[in-house]
Amino acid sequence: MPGIWETNMNFSQRSRSLFKTIAVVLALALPTALAISSADARVGGGMSSGSRGSRTYSAPPSTTTAPGSTSQFNRTYTQPGAGMNSAATAPARGGLFGRGGGFLGGLAAGFLGAGLLGMLFGGGLFGGLGGLSSILGLIIQIVLVVFVVRLAMSWWQRRHTPQAAYANADAGSGPGPQTSYRSGLGGGLGGFGFGANNAPLEIKPVDYEAFERLLGDVQTAWSNEDVAKLHTLATPEMVSYFEQDLGQNRARNVVNKVTNVKLLQGDLAEAWREGETDYATVALRFALTDKTLDRNTGAVFAGSEQPGEVTEVWTFARRPGGTWELSAIQQTN
Repeated sequence: MPGIWETNMNFSQRSRSLFKTIAVVLALALPTALAISSADARVGGGMSSGSRGSRTYSAPPSTTTAPGSTSQFNRTYTQPGAGMNSAATAPARGGLFGRGGGFLGGLAAGFLGAGLLGMLFGGGLFGGLGGLSSILGLIIQIVLVVFVVRLAMSWWQRRHTPQAAYANADAGSGPGPQTSYRSGLGGGLGGFGFGANNAPLEIKPVDYEAFERLLGDVQTAWSNEDVAKLHTLATPEMVSYFEQDLGQNRARNVVNKVTNVKLLQGDLAEAWREGETDYATVALRFALTDKTLDRNTGAVFAGSEQPGEVTEVWTFARRPGGTWELSAIQQTN
């Protein structure tokens, strides 16, 4: 009997040692993960944010500047189906594990709850086996939870995303010609886009100049943390996201500086008139120096002094009598 107890004790000691090792690895990996995420601290935070009117859930056409696809919006006020003559309403609040989560959401929550309780009280789905078997059981529980959650999220998206939202809002009429308006040699031409109400919208050289100017002005106001200036350059929705991101930077005691912004190439993806609002979505490839500094010492926290290149798709909106404002930023894949 003493031999058996000694063996179990050795397994228990190995288990504690393994958990300590995992904890140390996670502790070392966390700062690295934070540093990687802060490398995308430029305007928009490396995410897709904002709204494109009724085309928010329609991918803009690819262009020479951005031949790939764009990411769906991570942050937007526009609900699926809004502005598309759709009676669809926003999904019930509560998320995957809330009242709107359905059967799969409840199943995922049940697995997650079982796993967490097992971890807290030393048991779980595979409790009672002891030692190394408990560790393997914990790993299997985590894999099951991840699998079920991903399955539930996929089901939820398919159920609550209207198919029409991903179709062209103007059935039967495609976007206008893709017109390159800037390159390394300069120069520019206008282009046409056709809106949801078939109203052609001409984008003139003066509009392209406004887009290029906004590209630099938004970056400068962001770097200076000048929210009042941002309100004159972007829609209230976009400014709300900028304020969130700037608040997170202040909480981390860092400041993001984007300098040496230069448009290298740009072209029109689509332009349309929706009600009284004009929209223009353009692909932009630009050079910039993006670095995040310690707010107190000025030491480089993330990023580099070396210039880099970024390709993003920006949407601008203009109301009657107003000027163009930044309405959305989408990342390219």
